[in-house]
Amino acid sequence: MNILLVAGGSPDEWPQFDAETFDYLVGIDRGSLYIVKRGWVLDLAVGDFDSLTCEEQQLIQKEAKELVQAKAEKDDTDTQLALALTVEKFPKACITIIGATGGRLDHFLANLWLPFEPRFQKFIRQINIKDYQNSIVYYLPGEYVVKKEARMDYLAYCCLTPVKNLTLTESKYTLDHVDVAIPTSYASNEFVGDTAGFSFDTGMIAVIQSRDNK
Repeated sequence: MNILLVAGGSPDEWPQFDAETFDYLVGIDRGSLYIVKRGWVLDLAVGDFDSLTCEEQQLIQKEAKELVQAKAEKDDTDTQLALALTVEKFPKACITIIGATGGRLDHFLANLWLPFEPRFQKFIRQINIKDYQNSIVYYLPGEYVVKKEARMDYLAYCCLTPVKNLTLTESKYTLDHVDVAIPTSYASNEFVGDTAGFSFDTGMIAVIQSRDNK
């Protein structure tokens, strides 16, 4: 099952996608309005909706198949709450999050670090954060093969924690069993074919495929 979570970031920064490829759409605060305005089915709306006018809130209440209204003052961000509800409902789903990278830096970092939370760690291979320039996927220790995404030019291995025995193969720049002592982004790497390989023994890595803003 493919699920799309639409956060409140500007649609100008969304990746190219076909909404029909997703089985279930979740709107996060203003993201709910973006879904409705495009004529898509709003399966679940989540948030405090403090960024919407009264009229816009009424529209969401009318159109959403299910609505979870959160208090403005709460422990979770709206995105955390939406992801928690999503994995509870659909623990085996593939989840794409858009509208979560632009705007305020504190919001972006909260979204980037979602997989560090114990409640989300077992789902990290199912989570993909995307915008029009970037695609972010997460990995725990193991050996992996990454497939090149269409329209993406660059490949980065971002060690979000210290990492042991990092090995990169089948890419322009390789590494052989390197210990990474501090969070480090091995940026601006490139595929030399359709796939690239990597492995590591401890820590967490975000693999980012990206392109320039042209």
